[in-house]
Amino acid sequence: MADPKGFLTTPRETACTRPVAERLGDWNEVYVPGSLLPIISKQAGRCMDCGIPFCHNGCPLGNLIPEWNDFAYREDWTAASERLHATNNFPEFTGRLCPAPCESACVLGINQPAVTIKNVEVSIIDKAWDNGDVTPQAPERLSGKTAAVIGSGPAGLAAAQQLTRAGHTVVVYERADRIGGLLRYGIPEFKMEKVHINRRIEQMRAEGTKFRTGVEVGRDITATSLRKRFDAVVIAAGATVSRDLPVPGRELKGIHFAMEYLPLANKVQEGDFMAPPITAEGKHVVVIGGGDTGADCVGTAHRQGAASVTQLEIMPRPSEERPTGQPWPTFPMLYKVTSAHEEGGERIYSVSTTHFEGDEDGNVQALHLIEVAFEDGKLVQKTGTERVLPAQLVTLAMGFTGTDQENGLVQQFGLAMDARGNIERDASYVTNVDGVFVAGDAGRGQSLIVWAIAEGRSAARGVDRFLTGTSALPYPVKPTDRSITV
Repeated sequence: MADPKGFLTTPRETACTRPVAERLGDWNEVYVPGSLLPIISKQAGRCMDCGIPFCHNGCPLGNLIPEWNDFAYREDWTAASERLHATNNFPEFTGRLCPAPCESACVLGINQPAVTIKNVEVSIIDKAWDNGDVTPQAPERLSGKTAAVIGSGPAGLAAAQQLTRAGHTVVVYERADRIGGLLRYGIPEFKMEKVHINRRIEQMRAEGTKFRTGVEVGRDITATSLRKRFDAVVIAAGATVSRDLPVPGRELKGIHFAMEYLPLANKVQEGDFMAPPITAEGKHVVVIGGGDTGADCVGTAHRQGAASVTQLEIMPRPSEERPTGQPWPTFPMLYKVTSAHEEGGERIYSVSTTHFEGDEDGNVQALHLIEVAFEDGKLVQKTGTERVLPAQLVTLAMGFTGTDQENGLVQQFGLAMDARGNIERDASYVTNVDGVFVAGDAGRGQSLIVWAIAEGRSAARGVDRFLTGTSALPYPVKPTDRSITV
């Protein structure tokens, strides 16, 4: 156990964010560099080393949280890094981007603020990079087997790294011009600087993983060709079909999906543009969708100099306390104030967009909305509550409806789909096509980054068994496990 009395004597402290005025002037991560180092060992000491660590159940990866908390408390950063990497290929991603369902399941959280598991995690991995503890782990021998991975998001990268370390020759295909999927072109720089992706890619290259960017399977290369070249294929293409809003005026210029808007801001940071082709500068911005992607749009609009930012959500405002219907250790839906919300703007709950209004040139100028409520389980509009918001830029951040079926990938492989628009798979992540596997959002539907990594690792085990008849790779989760989802 770390500190036997730590949970009694040490109050919860989290990473400090930089002043709003300062961080709005750049795209660097919002946290004060080094702010965790003076406090993190004591924060790790708040872990009670429970007889039954429910944080394991909360984390799809089965992270060994009490173990690396103990090492962090003792400041044995090398051992902490080893325990952290035992279950998670990319803790610097999850430590920055995961909503931390492990903290919701923390036993201390029953009647006190939970352990800052996420902050401890990111401190360990950042310290590991600084100390040189993160090194390539090339396989001792090659199996002679080959595998293709379609998609380079967290699921694809996790599957590729596990398969490479098992001795297989792995090639990752990515349709974008850079590796990283939504980590690269969806997550704003202020949430995760891309240096964290770049150095993992270099580690994977040193281990033997090969990357092919600008190649879209289904268009640039056929499924038939891919299956001839490789002994197995892992589809980790994500759930990239954005949910649309079919209301009058949707065709007006200035209304964009979040995934049309956010990647352009990332490309500015990559040096591809001096200014983004779609910008919020000087505009009244309305973000439709109250989730994390919506918050990313809010923070991006602030940094681009929006005149105003309003975020709309059709659901009621969540509670700030755990609802009775979502008891510990489940992952509750709570009211969250992200760093983007701290920076300004307005959030409006329980409203629905009725239509958009444009000018004579076809540019959106206003959004008409109405208040809504649930009555007998149905969403109804409240007459007399209509209002108009100025809007010269509207981003749709209402989630995703499934994997892309227009590029030919699904049809060429002959994949079976489920009713939710996801690719069907069995308990070993195998699709209806022998030798073709699916992991992450493409098979699960829109979910959390921690699930993507867990599924990538699990699918890799299935591929390894398919190629060799056995596997020593870990098997964190099965596709039917939906204990934590979104």
